[in-house]
Amino acid sequence: MKHRFTEEQIIGVLKEAEAGMKVTEVCRKYGISDATYYSWKSKFGGMTASEAQRLKALGAENAKLKKLLAESLLDNAALRDVVGRKW
Repeated sequence: MKHRFTEEQIIGVLKEAEAGMKVTEVCRKYGISDATYYSWKSKFGGMTASEAQRLKALGAENAKLKKLLAESLLDNAALRDVVGRKW
């Protein structure tokens, strides 16, 4: 079974381990692997919940801007194709 944890939940899990609980116990409690724990730690280690929310918002904004850029590049390519045919 695959769980989807929010950033706030992930930070809570990391804080439990930082508070002195063994990593293996934390992983067993939440049903995650050691690899998942350490990947979370590398991504969210030292963050607060508000910082994680900001990171998520920036990621969404970045995706939106990438989509706009791709659409703009496609429009430019189509216009160049049309202009090239006329000449």
